[in-house]
Amino acid sequence: MNKAADKIMHGLFLVCGLIAIACVCTITIYLIISGIPAIKEIGIVKFLFGTTWASTAKEPMFGILPFILTSIFGTLGAILIGVPVGFFTALYLSKFANLHIKKTVGFVVTLLASIPSVVYGLVGMLVLVPAIRTVFGIPDGATLFAAILVLAIMILPSIISVSMTALDAVPQKYEHGALALGATECETYLKVSVPAAKSGIIASIVLGVGRAIGEAMAVMMVSGNVANMPKLFGSVRFLTTAIASEMSYASGLQKEALFSIALVLFVFIMLINLVLRKVMKGGKENA
Repeated sequence: MNKAADKIMHGLFLVCGLIAIACVCTITIYLIISGIPAIKEIGIVKFLFGTTWASTAKEPMFGILPFILTSIFGTLGAILIGVPVGFFTALYLSKFANLHIKKTVGFVVTLLASIPSVVYGLVGMLVLVPAIRTVFGIPDGATLFAAILVLAIMILPSIISVSMTALDAVPQKYEHGALALGATECETYLKVSVPAAKSGIIASIVLGVGRAIGEAMAVMMVSGNVANMPKLFGSVRFLTTAIASEMSYASGLQKEALFSIALVLFVFIMLINLVLRKVMKGGKENA
């Protein structure tokens, strides 16, 4: 009976894995088929390095360099803010906080993760954008800076929860050994626990990067959604928002160009995942 159950579960897991692989392959093939024609017609250099996006003009132009740079700067900014805050919050909750604080903050983190992105965008548009306009004395607070702050908040739940799980999983004998050798608690946690949980912490950053790059609705509501070259206090448009804002009425070459943007975004995310996986693998080998 146990052998039969094991075979059934093995087959079920295999089918689920094959379905996941099939979905990824289908999406990849569809994006390639849909995105390549526009890149060929526009020209890969003009498409990737052109600085003007005027898809509805009499003589349309399809340069997406502003979108690419905006997505890169927005993601990097969110990581620079969100990763340190998320990591040190996870470290505090895992190693320093008492059980009551850990449960309370853990509940808040779970709540943050469950909030729809449109709510983040709405709060950002009604609270954050006017605050930036007032504090910095600029005409419009819907800027790249506002998008970075919203994205930094949105990636916190992933970083905190996954990093905390990784830190909790570190065997206590590692920490007890370091403490027995005379290390302080801070030295033990930073030099023993964190390296031991490195793979999980990097995995949390991967999840955060994925959410930051793939977010559309929230950043559309707080970034101004204008196809400008990125400036910290200027209105900008991300790769994701370019697709979301025009796909509903696009046709012809414009629609094909939007699929090409989706293909660029897909390749961009794949490259980041490959780089981070390489870093994780290198960290395991060095360990």
